Amino acid sequence: DVQLQASGGGLVQPGGSLTLSCAASGFVFSDYTMSWFRQAPGEKPEWVSSIGRSGGSPISADSVKGRFTTSRDNAKNTLYLQMDSLKPEDTAVYYCTRQSDYASRGQGTLVTVSS
Repeated sequence: DVQLQASGGGLVQPGGSLTLSCAASGFVFSDYTMSWFRQAPGEKPEWVSSIGRSGGSPISADSVKGRFTTSRDNAKNTLYLQMDSLKPEDTAVYYCTRQSDYASRGQGTLVTVSS
């Protein structure tokens, strides 16, 4: 079974940083583009970023560009999201997905940005 488990969320003050991780199993991780999505309370899911199979040329939504960095370690089957200069509007549950298939998401991790 495909399993994706995000971790690393928590409460952080505006301007702070967090690094999320996503552990993948049940498929050949290096064969797939991977993505991050987030869903704020009462809102629709929002695509955050995607990264190619080898880790090159990640792309990000305009809302996070310049603040969030996506990377991966294929040897560890792990996807990362480094989040800097966090804003209250970044508060959401963050999920990783295989390719850009939101339905493939597993357990998310809650990020709360508040003073």
